[in-house]
Amino acid sequence: MKYTHPRYSRITIDPEVCSGKPCIRGLRFPVASLLDYLSSGITYECLLQEFPFLEREDIFEALSFSADMLQENFFLLQKAA
Repeated sequence: MKYTHPRYSRITIDPEVCSGKPCIRGLRFPVASLLDYLSSGITYECLLQEFPFLEREDIFEALSFSADMLQENFFLLQKAA
């Protein structure tokens, strides 16, 4: 069964796809992978060329979804040296 968030219709979660990780539009392309590519320095244009099934709106929604999810989580921290 596929689930979507009311504000993020392009982000889907399906226990049968990528172990239930949030993915782009039910595809086997996790949001985390998209973020990894972007954080490595790949441009939106290059990402869209490398993965032609992606749409520009997928990138924007993945970024927005990720930012929202970070607002809702707590992280274990340790004192920096």
